[in-house]
Amino acid sequence: MAYRKMTELDLSGKKVLIRADLNVPVKDGVIGDDTRIRASLPTIEAALKAGAGVIVMSHLGRPTEGQVNPEDSLSGVAARMGELLGRKIDVLDNWEGYQVKPGDVVLLQNVRCNVGEKKNSDELGKKYAALCDVFVNDAFGTAHRAEASTHAVAKFAPAACAGILMAGELDALGKALAHPARPLVAIVAGSKVSTKLTILESLADKVDQLVVGGGIANTFLLAEGKQVGKSLAEADLVGNARAVISKLRARGGDVPLPTDVVIGKKFDANEPAVVKPLAAVEADDMIFDIGPDSAKALADVLKNAGTIVWNGPVGVFEFDQFGNGTKVVAEAIAESSAFSIAGGGDTLAAVAKYGITDKVSYISTGGGAFLEFLEGKVLPAVEILETRYNG
Repeated sequence: MAYRKMTELDLSGKKVLIRADLNVPVKDGVIGDDTRIRASLPTIEAALKAGAGVIVMSHLGRPTEGQVNPEDSLSGVAARMGELLGRKIDVLDNWEGYQVKPGDVVLLQNVRCNVGEKKNSDELGKKYAALCDVFVNDAFGTAHRAEASTHAVAKFAPAACAGILMAGELDALGKALAHPARPLVAIVAGSKVSTKLTILESLADKVDQLVVGGGIANTFLLAEGKQVGKSLAEADLVGNARAVISKLRARGGDVPLPTDVVIGKKFDANEPAVVKPLAAVEADDMIFDIGPDSAKALADVLKNAGTIVWNGPVGVFEFDQFGNGTKVVAEAIAESSAFSIAGGGDTLAAVAKYGITDKVSYISTGGGAFLEFLEGKVLPAVEILETRYNG
């Protein structure tokens, strides 16, 4: 991918418009997790240090276009960002024609409240573009959407580039998938094959080992003629699972499946965990985790990997008695010398729970964008930066 990076530009005296992803969880006016705000700071601080005037814009939640209700306001986000930056940050409701001064930083009101935002209106994109000399997209989490604040503005701004966070995401994902150190191991887990089928099919052409977990693994076990009891599985997608397995094996790779599992009779935080061989799974059993032998086998695969892409825990890790498989996988990734990249909400929760944040090579902030990149899809907000770079 060829695109311009903000760090390559002279921003002294320039008006810089940064599209950040500040879509944090807010309940009763209180921010539950400020990770995305913190992740946006390096680009903002770099632009200020370079002598620019900075305007930041972001969405929050799913408001109705054309109106700003109290719960849609970015005032709480501005207050937290101000605390972190050590300065007061104003939120602009009436921002058209605003002229930011060098050294200042302001925040536009929630862009999702602007008519034409979600439809990628050129008219709105031109209004955003008129605010700046340089547009910086630093919101990888929204890169899979073509909206006025991520795409149209990049068409019309005098210059368009990627911020530090966006560039870091693209570099890490490119390293993991475009030019990986081998063996390349991908872990894709979740409740349903149907939600990640295109990812699995795409990765089957790229990886050396495709580890599946959760309900997805149960469907693959069915495809191999194994008994899964009343576990979550999609019998209608057994043929698709077989095709993925065949494709991997034809290339000399594999889809390693569990030989032992941890079962319960019902999905409950207090349900006792019982370890048994896969062959001993009964009709009323539900598989909630991989067993210790399977976890050790996966750990060995991961420790010998050159590159690891991780999306999804391999068991119901939120219940501690069904979390050992995910814990062993997490610790193996931490101990591996492989370049590792982890993305997706549940994955990041597991990374945090097992304390390996500092031992994963790269933590992706993008959920949907991360998954679409794995699928090999074109990300519209990245494509427009490439178009601008190539003239």
